[in-house]
Amino acid sequence: MNHATMFTAQVSGDQNPVLNISIFLAFVAVTMVIVIRASRNNRTAADFYAGGRSFTGRQNGIAIAGDYLSAASFLGICGAIAIYGYDGFLYSIGFLVAWLVALLLVAELMRNTAKFTMADVLSFRLRQRPVRMAAALTTLAVSFFYLLAQMAGAGGLVSLLLGVDDKLGQSLVVAVVGVVMILYVLIGGMKGTTWVQIIKAVLLIAGAGAMTVWVLALKGFNFAAVLEAAVNHPENVNGDAILAPGLQYGGNPLDFVSLALALVLGTAGLPHVLMRFYTVPTAKEARRSVVWAIWLIGIFYLFTLVLGYGAAALVGPETIMNAPGGQNSAAPLLAAELGGPLLLGFISAVAFATILAVVAGLTITASASFAHDIYNSVIKKGKATAKQEVRVAKITTLVIGAAAILGGIGVQGQNVAFLVALAFAVAASANLPTILYSLFWSNFTTRGAVWSMVGGLLAAVLLIAFSPVVSGNETAMLGAGVDFAIFPLKNPGIVSIPLGFFLGWIGSVTDPNRESKKLAAEMEVRALTGYGAEPPVNH
Repeated sequence: MNHATMFTAQVSGDQNPVLNISIFLAFVAVTMVIVIRASRNNRTAADFYAGGRSFTGRQNGIAIAGDYLSAASFLGICGAIAIYGYDGFLYSIGFLVAWLVALLLVAELMRNTAKFTMADVLSFRLRQRPVRMAAALTTLAVSFFYLLAQMAGAGGLVSLLLGVDDKLGQSLVVAVVGVVMILYVLIGGMKGTTWVQIIKAVLLIAGAGAMTVWVLALKGFNFAAVLEAAVNHPENVNGDAILAPGLQYGGNPLDFVSLALALVLGTAGLPHVLMRFYTVPTAKEARRSVVWAIWLIGIFYLFTLVLGYGAAALVGPETIMNAPGGQNSAAPLLAAELGGPLLLGFISAVAFATILAVVAGLTITASASFAHDIYNSVIKKGKATAKQEVRVAKITTLVIGAAAILGGIGVQGQNVAFLVALAFAVAASANLPTILYSLFWSNFTTRGAVWSMVGGLLAAVLLIAFSPVVSGNETAMLGAGVDFAIFPLKNPGIVSIPLGFFLGWIGSVTDPNRESKKLAAEMEVRALTGYGAEPPVNH
């Protein structure tokens, strides 16, 4: 305990908030200039939502990596590996394998059939109004919970990164992150947001790569020596158990299966990831972008293995857990140990850049969904002009940004893991069954789509609300004093995902209204060949 306290004090002494803030402001200034330059060509709805479909597969693949590698990937996984070893690395494996589902089942087909949002695919051969409203509801739900987690993460990390540990200071940082993110989206649209994500992905992968090489160099480029140092660290009370499965999930393997299902199947239903497929001109480029994303994300997750065990070897699990930010502080503490204040400042700025880029991507997805699916398609019955639609999207951005700032401030200090779990669980339970049925089952009906989306959403939310994540123990969101946990698992995936598929099936087979076989056949031809898909111009 003494060593942990001394090390944390040393890091606090090493910290240079002025340096950290300067690096962060330099990043914001450079990206804002790029966003303003990119916004000069934003003339149509296709420009604002899909960047004019002007990005190459490589550019979009790097941007997808930037969108996907959130603060949870960088800070959370490194911390999980440092504390739980092998079981922590299972997050990396789950997140990476999920991309194979997206590549093989979704990316190309979505690009061929859609225009701007997920609901374009789902409503293609079904009744527009109910399907678009249900799809917009699940998109807003996933985006908002994901946003909350990122905003809360921003405030929680401040205490370690900038030396701000009071509630007011953390709230101020959440507000600043929210305002900058709103500016990115309002000024740059999808084009500006994509360039922010590309820059951030390059910085994050380069920073993590440099730290990985540094850690390996200290141990003679022998990863076995890194593992040995982690096992033999005086603070490691688990011995070589950190090299074997079971440290975190050994007590309840079913919990891990449920989490794995949500992680692996959730990615292909995340609206902000799906929306990236519309920013490329052809289906071939959509495929190429996913291959680029898989390579970059795969390499990054290999880095997390070295960084996680490196933090366990050089910093120690107890020091990490006792530092402000807990597990999330593993990567910054390792940076301070390796390169002092300068590297800590750079990694701090990259962590903030990561949060900024991800919340910008989420915000544009949510605002596009409301403006395109609810305002234009439902309220205006498809008769709104592109200018009106973009104006509503920008107003929606302001509303969502304000809600995210208030929500982020409200959940400071709370357990926010359930927010990320909920986002993935909702995406896998509500969005994925409907997407797969729409693309591959000709007898799918409007009732099946609405039941699947609304039922999957409600099941995921209710099961999490009554799980140990929210109440009944010390680490729960509401603490141990309140206990209404009747669902034993921390993630609802194992129940809510099959339920989403079942509701889609039962709703369709019991629906007396048969959908158009002609439209189903047309959608299949479009999905498989791209023939008849809309040209990359204003809708």
